[in-house]
Amino acid sequence: QVQLVESGGGLVQAGGSLRLSCAASGRTISSATMGWIRQAPGKEREFVAANRWSGGSTYYADSVKGRFTISRDNAKNTVSLQMNSLKPEDTAVYFCNTYPTYDYWGQGTQVTVSS
Repeated sequence: QVQLVESGGGLVQAGGSLRLSCAASGRTISSATMGWIRQAPGKEREFVAANRWSGGSTYYADSVKGRFTISRDNAKNTVSLQMNSLKPEDTAVYFCNTYPTYDYWGQGTQVTVSS
């Protein structure tokens, strides 16, 4: 069993930046493709970004491409999401998880972008 704990969210003005972190425990995630997913109030969960374990390929939703960067540190068993040029529509709870199987849900971290 893997436990995922997200952190780094907060309140930021439009145009600002935040860096989210996801710490995994229980077993290593170095061989897993990891992703970030978000859920805005009243909306379904939405894929944001993923980082493939093999080769390090990255994938982004069109809505965040060029603004967000996913990275991982296998030695620390962590996955990060650097978010720049934030927009009010990025407001959501952000979760990390294995991708695309979504096996383990943490509590998420709230990101609020004010206009």
